Amino acid sequence: MKLDQATKLIETCAQQMDARYKRPVFDEWAVIALANNKGRLLAYKGPRREGFQQNFLQDAGPLHESMLRETYEAGDFEFARHGVGTGFESMMVLGKGLYLICNNTVQSMDGIAQDPLWIGAQAPFVDLSEKFRSEPVVVARL
Repeated sequence: MKLDQATKLIETCAQQMDARYKRPVFDEWAVIALANNKGRLLAYKGPRREGFQQNFLQDAGPLHESMLRETYEAGDFEFARHGVGTGFESMMVLGKGLYLICNNTVQSMDGIAQDPLWIGAQAPFVDLSEKFRSEPVVVARL
């Protein structure tokens, strides 16, 4: 799958999640490439593009270690339960060295999950992961 196709799927997923949750689940998402210990922002939607890039390592917190593991396959994802403020709530593998970062800059994942509507809002996220599992994203140059 190409990056532009992936970003359209991500946008659709975010809209579906927000509709089921009745407010934004993640107000920020980004597609990043990690290669040779360097990161590159490939796509971004949210309130703080510059801040996202500048504070990436700090905001990634425990998810940074997950992104460095080579045991994850396209479609695998992980949540950080205690991400607060700009600390990232979720990471999904899109392809080799490619990751989707999802974040709520106001609530933690624990706060989001306390609302019973969260259960239904997860379905589009899982569907998205299955799309990337069956057709990983490929970028010409990382």
